[in-house]
Amino acid sequence: MSNIRHIVFDIGKVLIHYDPELPYRRLIGDETRRKWFLDTVCTGDWNIEQDRGRSWADAEALLIERHPEEAELIRAFRANWHEMVPHAYEDSVAILERLIDDGHDVTMLTNFAADTFAEARTRFPFLNRPRGVTVSGEVRLLKPDRAIYELHAESFGLEPAATLFIDDSPKNVDGAKAAGWQAVHFTGAERLATDLRELGLPTA
Repeated sequence: MSNIRHIVFDIGKVLIHYDPELPYRRLIGDETRRKWFLDTVCTGDWNIEQDRGRSWADAEALLIERHPEEAELIRAFRANWHEMVPHAYEDSVAILERLIDDGHDVTMLTNFAADTFAEARTRFPFLNRPRGVTVSGEVRLLKPDRAIYELHAESFGLEPAATLFIDDSPKNVDGAKAAGWQAVHFTGAERLATDLRELGLPTA
């Protein structure tokens, strides 16, 4: 019998594909310039602040002040966000849905801007199936900060030691463990299915 009573999924790169380069392959044909733009202008560190709750208007204004010649491409990040999330990982979604169908308590914890998450929910209906979700952009906390794990556990009545977290980021997995949760590093649905079986949570 498993001692896990709660299962918490990350979303990006676990349930849905995310790659900010996708629209920019169309917008910036030159690979060297595209790499420069995403490494120097619309960086991961810049984007994560929208996941923390900063508005896109403020985010764009900040970069346009620094790189006025790139204004159009900076605004293109949010305008073309839908292209960055082209599809779900159907094999991972199948695991999520089987766990729910089998009566397990499933929630989600994600670093995601509030507005883009609302958009994702309309495009990917399975995101509405778990009991609930903590969205970093709504609560203004980020994984792997311990506070967001504690908030999620408190919000949904989870016992940390009986909670399993699934995330593609080793840092976020470590953050969950530091908060007293069990956690597995997601590298693919097949490995996840094996991890769950070993923990006494068969998905088939």
